[in-house]
Amino acid sequence: MTMHAQFRRRYRLDETPVPFTLNGMAETGLRGDTVLTAILSVSGRLRQSEFSGEDRAGFCLIGACQDCYVMLANGSRIRACSTALEPGMTFITDMRAAAKAAHE
Repeated sequence: MTMHAQFRRRYRLDETPVPFTLNGMAETGLRGDTVLTAILSVSGRLRQSEFSGEDRAGFCLIGACQDCYVMLANGSRIRACSTALEPGMTFITDMRAAAKAAHE
């Protein structure tokens, strides 16, 4: 099932592309994007709740609620709404797929 992006870009379309990886897939954000903006511009969710498994897309978008934490490939977590996207960042937001891969 393909998930449509939550965000649709309307401006800054000519900014420098910034490559990143999301759940093993190569994606592209734009210079000046936060991690949240980059992920939601290519995906229908930011992450899955660690409690219920439900899809999440952030809540306050100002760094106060902690609902936007996403996991980097090295296992550390960052606040997506207040972290600038950097070239080469790798995110794991599909915890079901990550758990399955860990057991293979």
